[in-house]
Amino acid sequence: MNAHDDHAETIDRIVEILARSRSLLFITGAGVSADSGLPTYRGIGGLYNVNQTDEGIPIEDALSGAMIRRRPEITWKYLGQIERAARGATFNRAHQVIAEMESRFPRVWTLTQNVDGFHRQAGSRNVLEIHGDMHDLYCTACDYRTTVDNYEGLSLPPHCLECGGMLRPDVILFGEMLHEETVERLYEECRQGFDAVFSVGTTSVFPYIAEPVLLAAGRGRPTIEINPGASQVSDVVQIRLPLGAAAALDAIWSRYCRR
Repeated sequence: MNAHDDHAETIDRIVEILARSRSLLFITGAGVSADSGLPTYRGIGGLYNVNQTDEGIPIEDALSGAMIRRRPEITWKYLGQIERAARGATFNRAHQVIAEMESRFPRVWTLTQNVDGFHRQAGSRNVLEIHGDMHDLYCTACDYRTTVDNYEGLSLPPHCLECGGMLRPDVILFGEMLHEETVERLYEECRQGFDAVFSVGTTSVFPYIAEPVLLAAGRGRPTIEINPGASQVSDVVQIRLPLGAAAALDAIWSRYCRR
């Protein structure tokens, strides 16, 4: 039995919404990458359902802006674990469907909390990586920037090839501000509004992740949540599809393309 058999009526409702839509917003979290073999973890894209690290400090402290400035070897230790968990993985059907929709509808944007870069790898261009991409590194002492496929072979913490300063990934660590230009672009797109907003594979615990859903719901626009479990927006959305991201989006898109 497949996703379509179990949830055919809900999927058909979503397809009807797509059929009358020209603009879509997808808000994605760790659940979108679960079918790529990545764990659905807490925090900055990683792995952690435990409260304490090997050092006896909360993982949020280890992966914080304050820690990478004070003891970068600790932050890089856990960044390295996150990267190793993702190494060798690639985008899945959920990412592909969103990219295919971007090529078929006049305006599609993806707001993602994930730092794995899979949306862009799958072909999406209109991606707001609100927490950054762990493959993009920059020097904390000069203007040097680089993009790496993985952290294999890097000393942790790695050092700049130009000035010897410390490199860090261009991700938002705990206690750091979001990139202003990314937030402004998000607000700009939300001001234009979307015909439908999808929340996919995220618990929506961050206010800036829940806000576009709440805004759309307040405007009477269709809101759809795809998530096996409940989230902070489950009581707000118009439609809930309690499935994994890849199965749900593939079923929706297959039905839409056959209509």
